Amino acid sequence: MSILETIRGYVWGTGLILLLLTAGTICSIRLGFPQLKLWQFLKNRRDQRNSGISQAKTVCLSLGAAMGTGNITGAAAAVAAGGAGAVFWMWVSAFLGMALVYAENALAVTYGSSTAPGAVGYLSRGIGSKLLAGMFALCCTLASLGMGGMVQVNSFTQSLTNCTGISRYLVALIILPLIFIVVKGGAERIGTAAQFLLPIASVMFAAAAFAVLMTHANRLPSAILSIFSEALGFRQAVGGSLGYVISVGVRRGIFSNEAGLGSSPLLHSAAGSDDPHAQGMWSIFEVLADTVCCTLTALCVLCAAGDGLPLTAFRTVLHSHAGGFLAAELGIFAFCTIIGWYYCGERAFLYLAGKRRKNWFPLIYSVTAAAGAVFTLESVWTVADIFNGLMALPNLVGVIILVRRLKRV
Repeated sequence: MSILETIRGYVWGTGLILLLLTAGTICSIRLGFPQLKLWQFLKNRRDQRNSGISQAKTVCLSLGAAMGTGNITGAAAAVAAGGAGAVFWMWVSAFLGMALVYAENALAVTYGSSTAPGAVGYLSRGIGSKLLAGMFALCCTLASLGMGGMVQVNSFTQSLTNCTGISRYLVALIILPLIFIVVKGGAERIGTAAQFLLPIASVMFAAAAFAVLMTHANRLPSAILSIFSEALGFRQAVGGSLGYVISVGVRRGIFSNEAGLGSSPLLHSAAGSDDPHAQGMWSIFEVLADTVCCTLTALCVLCAAGDGLPLTAFRTVLHSHAGGFLAAELGIFAFCTIIGWYYCGERAFLYLAGKRRKNWFPLIYSVTAAAGAVFTLESVWTVADIFNGLMALPNLVGVIILVRRLKRV
């Protein structure tokens, strides 16, 4: 086992898994299960006037940051590592995570400011700990470079080179200026790009996934049954693998929907909204949409890919075009995540370094993200997992402490 894998094992040990599940449970109970009230909110929602970018752009920006390559490669990797049961624990982490992101965003609106947005705001002003705020900002900056940039480019490059044989170094040279041009335009340009790209990619992916599932409809019931049986089965518990299955499912679920990390409030701060409930409910919708996408990928793999590869599953309906389709989907999802996570990283970086160094981060981020094209997949995923876990710790502490005040607000 490598040093990085050892560190990841410590960071994502039983303690953090239990902390995430406990925090989600506490938020669900104290806030009256807000995840069950999403439909009522969407049905009765009203357009709001925000001081920042539009609510639609904010939702696409936040959802784009979550719906990255993890929805395809990450979901497939969870099934490969933890079996079908990992999908169930992805669902559990998503359900509890909905209450977590609601609390995060509501707290951010309550305590955040232009200089201390998101989790930085409620850690520094809510519980009065600049140390935790600084720890979060540092981990968030590093996570944006790893999870937000390098992992997304790496996964996309892997798919593209398998499909076309293009040089990894050429991919890095092409994608670097594209990222820089968009992120240099700030929240408005990033939100516009996400609002244009994300709906197209999401509809196309869902249509192709449903086609795969309909083609293999006879295998769908057994695939769904295996998700529950392997998640709660006696064989996994006796064999000692149940804890690993839970860990894989929760970790991959958090990696995809980002509930508990504290990234969502940073993205929603672009809206400049003063409505804690609305921002919280929109973040619940984002976790739901992300989880649906992950579930479609997992079901396609379980029904139509004996080797566990999404490419094999989509070849059953798209044939020779499957490689190009997945490369395009991964490219769009990856780009939306890259530009969305840039905004998270920038906000955290400016809290640490000050606005005078604002011009540094676009170039640093673009170069680091492009470098992901030439690294190995395993090492990049491992580093991203480590930063995710370290970022979640101070954020979860703040949410657990402040959730009682949030109910009064």
